Amino acid sequence: MKVVVAIDSFKGCLTSTEANEAAAEGVWSACPDAEVVEIPVSDGGEGFLDACHAALGGALVEARVSDPLMRPIVARYLLRDDLAVIEMAQASGLMLLTKEECNPLVASSYGTGQLVTDAVRRGARHIVVGLGGSATSDAGMGMLDAIHQTHDIALEEVQFTIATDVRNPLCGENGAAYVFAPQKGATPEDVVALDERARRFAEDSARRFGYDRSEVAGAGAAGGLGYAFMQYLNASCKSGIEWLLEIVEFDCVAKDADLIITGEGSADRQTLMGKLPMGILQRAGNVPVCLIGGRICDCEALLSAGFSKVLCINPDGIAPEEAMRREVTMRNIRNTVRSIFPATAL
Repeated sequence: MKVVVAIDSFKGCLTSTEANEAAAEGVWSACPDAEVVEIPVSDGGEGFLDACHAALGGALVEARVSDPLMRPIVARYLLRDDLAVIEMAQASGLMLLTKEECNPLVASSYGTGQLVTDAVRRGARHIVVGLGGSATSDAGMGMLDAIHQTHDIALEEVQFTIATDVRNPLCGENGAAYVFAPQKGATPEDVVALDERARRFAEDSARRFGYDRSEVAGAGAAGGLGYAFMQYLNASCKSGIEWLLEIVEFDCVAKDADLIITGEGSADRQTLMGKLPMGILQRAGNVPVCLIGGRICDCEALLSAGFSKVLCINPDGIAPEEAMRREVTMRNIRNTVRSIFPATAL
């Protein structure tokens, strides 16, 4: 039996690699002779850098940059030959702030721009930027400011790709401010101000360039950072999970598998809107795909979409703080995966 395991991180609890390891142990406890292929994955947000490092190799480079509140920190990115992979959350992520510090009116994407300039200085000519987990809603103005303050690099020959599962435009009721800024600490009044600021920036930019990419799918990713990359740096936009599955040659790895196991911390109808498990399902061909999660809603919709099984790893009545403990989550993944296999496999 061959089983492919490709589970997203359980945010605040497990990395993709840790979740995969627990699932693999569950497979082997039921089928000791099974071949298990573990693929660290990410949709462009948390864990994107580590997943790409596992897939591509290369060097993890450290750079001194500014966090969302312009405080000095050290962030990492991946460099392999002339390819750089940047996880914007390393420099501009919500994870870098306390709850009390979250304020998208002042949070800046400047540090992400510093990572870009550092990568170009080190010879990168293709830069892939994972967009997700941002603390910012500045439409990428901070990132652009950092780049424009650097005069010793040329970007004309640098190809940019943004990797994200977000399809929202920059402005409006479905845009960056209205949909995502409240999660970053914005009040209703802040949301209106942020949306208006982004709209003015896009209008000014359209007059300057003669084209407007604020309505392109993905422009609203990472607080509008997607827009800045597409409008100013001519970036192409790809699904983060699709890009990653391409570089790990997922189709080839999975074509002769008997089962694929994927998952995420919380699975519901939003999973069907381009999130990581859906990307796995769409590339699975005729191989059955089992979906596991710490929280499961809309189970029938998930099954109707094509998942062969949809399983919650947490037993009924478990306290949320208990369920979020690393060792508990790993144990529950192991037990859930073990239950997939019939007793005859033991």
